[in-house]
Amino acid sequence: MRREPQAGAYLPDPRINRIADWLADPVFSADFPAHTLRWRNDRWAASIGLDGLPDDAWMSHFGRFEPLADNLPQPLALRYHGHQFRNYNPNIGDGRGFLFAQMRDADGRLMDLGTKGSGQTPYSRDGDGRLTLKGAVREILATELLEALGVYTSKTFSVIETGESLWRGDEPSPTRAAVLVRLSHGHIRIGSFQRLYALEETEHLAALVDYCLETYPGNPAPQDAPGRDEPAVRLLHQVVERLADLAASWTVAGFVHGVLNTDNMNVSGESFDYGPWRWLPRWDTRFTAAYFDSAGLYAFGRQPEALLWNCGQLAVALRSLAETAPLVAALDRFGPLYQQAMARRFTWRLGVRAKGAEDDLALIQAAERAMTESGESPDAFFLRHRGARHAGEDGFGVLLRTYAPTDGADADAADAPFWTETEPPSLPIEEVERIWAAIDQRDDWSELDAKVTVIRELGRHLGPPPVPAGHSAHST
Repeated sequence: MRREPQAGAYLPDPRINRIADWLADPVFSADFPAHTLRWRNDRWAASIGLDGLPDDAWMSHFGRFEPLADNLPQPLALRYHGHQFRNYNPNIGDGRGFLFAQMRDADGRLMDLGTKGSGQTPYSRDGDGRLTLKGAVREILATELLEALGVYTSKTFSVIETGESLWRGDEPSPTRAAVLVRLSHGHIRIGSFQRLYALEETEHLAALVDYCLETYPGNPAPQDAPGRDEPAVRLLHQVVERLADLAASWTVAGFVHGVLNTDNMNVSGESFDYGPWRWLPRWDTRFTAAYFDSAGLYAFGRQPEALLWNCGQLAVALRSLAETAPLVAALDRFGPLYQQAMARRFTWRLGVRAKGAEDDLALIQAAERAMTESGESPDAFFLRHRGARHAGEDGFGVLLRTYAPTDGADADAADAPFWTETEPPSLPIEEVERIWAAIDQRDDWSELDAKVTVIRELGRHLGPPPVPAGHSAHST
């Protein structure tokens, strides 16, 4: 079974203050007309010692943004640039969110509480700095199912409805508003490095590299990697590892993020910022989530390419700190690391023991062909074949029969009652819309609560995902 988040004490550690003068701007939250608590994630609040807050204190901190004790005295809107659909934009930054607090979790990791929909900042441009309640509900669903499926993701920590009405071009308006708080292992984006590089702030760039190496410790570079002891090279190796694993985890989950710009990429390797996401209704590499992605740049099958391209932009930003050859050597590791992560994660979700690179790759390719030909959803496919069950006579079935199922020591046995259900836990867009309609039309939150319960049950039965040696079990 999956290890639940471990309870910890409240241990404030606002270390971003060391670099905030050139990385962020102090801001104030919006003054909302109302505060109605709609979601509090006490599973993860316990990990940072905040699950004991009464609701009125919760709303004071996460709706009015009164500072937490010994934490940031004022929220910080982070500065960054970014490539948006491959076009460089220097006029972005936290436009409707900010970093609110930092603290240690029960495992000693530095964690951030950041917002979405908390009001205007110097980077809002023409935006109102707000978030629709529907967007907040969608983020709850996305983060819960991604966590269950072993993806390293931000956690939806709090949602408070704010009593405002918003007008949006992509949903019926006026629509209800909310402010959301995320719990994340950091908010430093590739775009933060791009901004410092563009402004030729080399000393600050080096300081940000040091901050990230200290804050997000990772594996050392391979022994034969050129320049392996240089800080910028070490950081790029770590980011390449993390984003290769992230790309594989999205693929195995059948998830399409939708907007993979460099300002949406955390160097911690954590998935976050959920806008036009979708889960695949069927295995289709061309499937896109964003209606405005007409060229399919961030289609399902192109997500690994997009994350490698983003790693390349980080390498460009680090050129003032390191030679080109060591940075290129780090980028060259992405492909093999992605294949290794695919094997780990694909066999984990199937509930079978990995055999080796060649066999596992053949199994994955056969599974993709089988799903493409049958039109079966990935969720249904993985449920039906859990633990090497129901292996047919096609190429995939022949290969699957050579795999041994995992046993109860790793996760539930394949014949456990949960895995014999006929309907897999999933999030087709029709169900997302139905859950929102119940909230929007009747203020009925029971369908959302029921869905989260089912999703968390899936996570418990899948158990913790595999992670490579040297990585923390960050998605458990």
